[in-house]
Amino acid sequence: MKMMWMIVFLALPIAGIAYVSWHIWTLLPLATGWKWLAVGVLIVSVLMLFLDIGGLLDGIPLPLARVCYEIGTSSIIVLLYLVLTFLLLDLGRLVRLVPHSWLHGNGVTAVAIAGMMITLFVCANMNYYRKVRVPLDIVSTKPLPHDYRIVMLSDLHLGYHNPRKELARWVDMINGERPDLILIAGDIIDISVSPLIEENMAEEFRRFSAPVYACLGNHEYYSGTPKARQFYEDAGIHLLSDSSAVVDSALVIIGRDDRSNFRRKSIAELTSTLNPPLQLCWLATKGTQELSTLNSPFTILLDHQPYELELTEQAGIDFQLSGHTHRGQVWPISWITDAIYECSWGSHQRGNTRYYVSSGIGIWGGKFRIGTQSEYVVATLRAPSNL
Repeated sequence: MKMMWMIVFLALPIAGIAYVSWHIWTLLPLATGWKWLAVGVLIVSVLMLFLDIGGLLDGIPLPLARVCYEIGTSSIIVLLYLVLTFLLLDLGRLVRLVPHSWLHGNGVTAVAIAGMMITLFVCANMNYYRKVRVPLDIVSTKPLPHDYRIVMLSDLHLGYHNPRKELARWVDMINGERPDLILIAGDIIDISVSPLIEENMAEEFRRFSAPVYACLGNHEYYSGTPKARQFYEDAGIHLLSDSSAVVDSALVIIGRDDRSNFRRKSIAELTSTLNPPLQLCWLATKGTQELSTLNSPFTILLDHQPYELELTEQAGIDFQLSGHTHRGQVWPISWITDAIYECSWGSHQRGNTRYYVSSGIGIWGGKFRIGTQSEYVVATLRAPSNL
């Protein structure tokens, strides 16, 4: 199965390059040498993506590695939109809406497509840098000593394309919210710990004005979990990896290891280790069945990948924070994530359990958001008596 996905992963960009290269060759009204140059730039740009995937960037000086990362990961998204554009034009030709001359030796069409792409991706880049503040009100049915302001994040993807300067901006923005707690649902690290160490990003994390709790994401596994765990420790982040932390004896934060670890504990196993354990009982109220918790604190689960949400409900968790999906980052990939996950973005509820799946404050790859947003959540957790 893994081999099949690897073949698909390699075949799709190769097919996309071939399809777009043929269209560029036939479209440009230029001499053969200039056509080879245009096609060559496209091919080399996309192939730079494999420097990142192959872990080769760590052996390159950081400034050059950043350029290679940005070009490679951005070009794959540009390639996607070029494929969609030429597919639309080819369909137009089939139904005789697009003349044959538009796609053969036509400088006007070439300039129009180039202008459209530049406009689209400049706007998409601006949209990425616009961080959306999402307010969230969470009402607890359990007693709390006071209201809690909790800033929730996911998918920072720090590294070659999100440097320390960008992290510093996020830290200032979050500290401005005056949080009591900061929760991060995984993927703090992008693909390698090396650029984080070189820029001493751990020092930036220690500027947070509130305790930071986080779980691991799949990208921490890509970067190497021993190095990732060491970075978390150096940064002063409370790593919860199949473990929990108690806050004020009234709030329990559970961090589940990422799905990349096939031996991670189940949610039921994690809740059974709480002291006191999370006890569930069914109470008959006015002829209906209502799920209630006895002698238990308000529980928040950090689980990077939002799969099997029903298990969280069955375990009696009050709130789950996840990330991972990015909601596809760009349309139409968002349609795919919406189809894969029960909830690929935003607020959700099953029974008495609430969920929030964040599209992430950062991003993997090219800094483009099309039909999605970069966000951070500012949640107010309160008991009914404090409303």
